Amino acid sequence: MPERATEHRHAPDWIVLTIACVAQFMVVLDVSIVNVALPSMQRDLHFTVASAQWVVNAYVITFAGFLLLGGRAADIFGRRRVYLAGLTIFTIASVGAGFAASDAQIVAVRALQGLGGAVLSPATLTIILTTFHGARLPKAIGAWSAVAGAGGAVGGLLGGVLTGWFSWRWVFFINVPFAALAAVLAIRYLRELRNRDARVKLDITGAVLVTASLAAAIYGLVTTATTGWSNAATLAWMVGGVLGIGLFLLWESRVATHPLVPLRLFHSRAVTTANLVMFLVGGIFFAMWYFLTFYYQYILGYGAVKTGFAFLPMAIAIIAGAQLSSRVIGRFGVRHLLVTGTSSAAVGFFWIALIGVHSSYETAIVVPSVLCAFAIGLLFTPLATAATSGVDRADAGLASGVLNTSRQIGGSVALAALGTIAADRSATFTNPLSPLALVNGYQWVFHLSAGIALAALLASLAVPHHRALAH
Repeated sequence: MPERATEHRHAPDWIVLTIACVAQFMVVLDVSIVNVALPSMQRDLHFTVASAQWVVNAYVITFAGFLLLGGRAADIFGRRRVYLAGLTIFTIASVGAGFAASDAQIVAVRALQGLGGAVLSPATLTIILTTFHGARLPKAIGAWSAVAGAGGAVGGLLGGVLTGWFSWRWVFFINVPFAALAAVLAIRYLRELRNRDARVKLDITGAVLVTASLAAAIYGLVTTATTGWSNAATLAWMVGGVLGIGLFLLWESRVATHPLVPLRLFHSRAVTTANLVMFLVGGIFFAMWYFLTFYYQYILGYGAVKTGFAFLPMAIAIIAGAQLSSRVIGRFGVRHLLVTGTSSAAVGFFWIALIGVHSSYETAIVVPSVLCAFAIGLLFTPLATAATSGVDRADAGLASGVLNTSRQIGGSVALAALGTIAADRSATFTNPLSPLALVNGYQWVFHLSAGIALAALLASLAVPHHRALAH
């Protein structure tokens, strides 16, 4: 049986909660803080827009591919050991990214950073689940969730301030003091706990298969912007990625004795639908932040600091939407909130698609972008509820991890596909780098994002229509 934290009190609750929350804040922050710094990185390291996508995708792909593996590791090897291992990998990679001298270097260390995050993030939740019990547990999870949400929300603002006042390199160096604080607290106060009866083996083959397959498929998508869709090498990458994903599913269903993703989870219609909706909406919101960053700086002429503050209303809207949905889900049910959130997102994206070369932030962007951000906040609670409904308690954590993985993978795929489409549209102009050409590409991206939001709306209708899911 696993050791109980209440039998080995080693620190006040607030210190243990700080250990978990500081690390989770770092991991979530790094998904969003990089966006505002991308134009500055691109100028300093002389890489293309396609390579800029990989600064984001390299992190997200490895994070998503190894996230479930990291969750299993904490139970088998111990929460303290895995926490410190993930923290070490993440910090070393952050320093490497800060000192990167080329696009290849920064993409490589970002992939390593994603691996560290995949090990570290599940360990933070394991620390909470093994420390807090009874009435203390919901409060601890609420604080952990709030910090995670804050990390994503303030990333754009903090990235803009650090890039504008110091250098883009500081969006990576900022992790070092957080990591030092977390490491000192963990070494000093965190007692090792693990399941001594655990016999589950890590499905390393499955993790490598899904990560390599996603990377190959997305690499193929990104290179179509320069080589075209008929290039043999490009097609080989995409076909290889699709075949690899098929091989992963075969491995998980027929070969793996302890699969990374037990496919039995998807026997539930609610679970399947929730992951599909998260895949779709997670993707378009990753793309929205990415392309708005370039629109602000390349078209509106904003500096990094002003760009960061331009994202502040969206950060507030996400938090407001998440708080509202958690309070009304018991009254309105999962499906109604999903329909409201996805339809609001569709309206917001159609509205943003009206931007032009001479549009202003106040009249053309702030209201629709806030509507989109509020929509994604509104979707958090019902999607998590549906993704874990009807799931055995032993699989609840796994189901939650699968939902997070769907969001990360959706973000990678959407960013690659929409980035390629934007580049293709801009390439139809005589000067593909002119403001008119770039804005035309952004318009197409937001129109397609609105269409994807409508697809998510249709998928939401498949969620079982009863309020029991909300409880």
